[in-house]
Amino acid sequence: MKKFGFSPKRSSSSFIAHYPSPSRFSLPTPSRSLSDSVMVQTLEIAEPVIVKWDPETSTYAKVTSLFYENRGEALEFIRLVNKLHKAMHALVAENSYSELLIRAQHLMQIAMKRLEKEFYQILSLNRAQLDPESVSIRSSRTSMRSSLSDFAEESDDEIRVAGELIGEVEDDAEGVMTDLKLIADCMISSGYGKECVQIYKIIRKSIVDEGIYKLGVEKMKSAHVHKSDWEVLDLKIQNWLDAVKIAVKTLFNGERILCDHVFASSDSIRESSYTEITKEGASILFGFPENVAKNSKKSPERIFRMLDMYTAIADRWPEIVSIFSFQSTSSVVNQALNSLIKLGESVRLDLTEFETLLNKQPSKTAVAGPGVHKLTLDTMSYLSLLADYVVLADILFDSPPPEKSLMPEAYFDSSPSPAVSLRLAWLIFVLVCKLDDKAKHFKDVSQAYLFLANNIQHILLKVRSSNLRYLLGDDWISKRESEVKNFAGSYERVAWSHVIDAVPKNVTAMTREAARDSFKKVNAVFDETHHKQLSVVIPNGKLRDEIKLSIAKKLLPAYREFYNAQQLEMRKDKKLAGVVKYAPEDMGNALSDLFFRSGRASTSASSSMSGSGTSFSR
Repeated sequence: MKKFGFSPKRSSSSFIAHYPSPSRFSLPTPSRSLSDSVMVQTLEIAEPVIVKWDPETSTYAKVTSLFYENRGEALEFIRLVNKLHKAMHALVAENSYSELLIRAQHLMQIAMKRLEKEFYQILSLNRAQLDPESVSIRSSRTSMRSSLSDFAEESDDEIRVAGELIGEVEDDAEGVMTDLKLIADCMISSGYGKECVQIYKIIRKSIVDEGIYKLGVEKMKSAHVHKSDWEVLDLKIQNWLDAVKIAVKTLFNGERILCDHVFASSDSIRESSYTEITKEGASILFGFPENVAKNSKKSPERIFRMLDMYTAIADRWPEIVSIFSFQSTSSVVNQALNSLIKLGESVRLDLTEFETLLNKQPSKTAVAGPGVHKLTLDTMSYLSLLADYVVLADILFDSPPPEKSLMPEAYFDSSPSPAVSLRLAWLIFVLVCKLDDKAKHFKDVSQAYLFLANNIQHILLKVRSSNLRYLLGDDWISKRESEVKNFAGSYERVAWSHVIDAVPKNVTAMTREAARDSFKKVNAVFDETHHKQLSVVIPNGKLRDEIKLSIAKKLLPAYREFYNAQQLEMRKDKKLAGVVKYAPEDMGNALSDLFFRSGRASTSASSSMSGSGTSFSR
């Protein structure tokens, strides 16, 4: 018989070590004891069955599988071997020099060789049934079957078919696992556990290693990680994120279930087997994030991948601890924990780098227009994406808060707030300070006010549409809304008050000449302001409508009153009628056309967060 990692001879733990050589036997006693009688009877029953399946003396036994050919006979084979072992123990205790022990030991060696062969064949030929996924399904059958009852709206046929499919997978895996356990129990109890375990470790480790390889997880040197372009490394990280889900839920979990089942009779064998089978692959899997966190190049997108990997481990932490609960696999849990620590450090470092980059943005650079600045777009995309990560609160839990003297309490009430809320509020505060500096360089004060209104409105938009809303709170949002309203009011006052003031207030006692001069003045200032404001953009529809409505409410009623009061005179005096350029409806239509210019005036500003136009959004 071809051997697979074991010797055809008995191991040092076998019975042969406990029994004396024939030369030491005394002369047989004329009468047999009870143990002798039991052994004789056992040998008479067991010997024909065991010898039949001796691959060394029978061609049939060499090419035929006992468990596949006749499972009933296989179970009887196991029963007789166990019975033989029991009889040997009893005889050793009563008469360790009995010549029957030699005969029994010879049969036991034949039986063990047969079971080694069967164990190897079952493991090798049933990879599909012993696939970790199949084993995992079997372990979850109770929950899976109960879940079928949740689909009350499904037809009985659909539920029956689903149940049958699950049952087929379970039955196949369960049958094979039962056979392996029978053989393992028999060999371990007979003192041949070493041979059994050696076969199991070699075959199952190759399956786990192959699984890790097929999942695309590879051990990378630190230098290789450091030299890798981010695009290449990002693909490897994405692959790892997919792999860790399958590896934890299916590969390692399924292997633990199988190992626990097959070697249920021995805690020490279960532990040593599972450790040797999975430790190397698990260490490679859980070591990858630490390697990337410590050695990857800085990139604007890096923080999100660090958070993705942190989340992947944190979400599966109870499973990882449970699956690798043996003392000898504690290094795997420690490796996963080290990866969490290093990923957290990387995230905190990247946030600090981001803040530094934000502070370095030039404040004196001229801004092209009052639209939403690229700095605002990039920063808020970055922060709104960060807010989606629940784990960020854990990572920043012990981070020192910003100095109260630097961020006014009126801006954000820091007393009851978690560290993650403080950190994100601080970064937005730094952004707003930068925007305020940039606003000072507008030659037109009205555009400076509109610039601030537009940008803070965009900040609010991103906050409301992301988890920043819950981290910053309604009070913070309410304060920013008031700021937008104030800046919009200031824009309106500076840009349009002279137009509103140009409309006469006392229209009843006005001469034709005075009316004609007033119309000319209104025409001139409205044309000038309207033309100037046509180049202005308000990207947010709500803010745009609010500003236009506010201007219209102040301008149009007064102008309509003036216009209506002069209608009779206009019919009498063609010169007066000739200077009237706008009917109230025309002026309203002109206002409606404002703030719609396509494009953002300042998104092409030379300043950008990355220095090369790279956006922080994924």
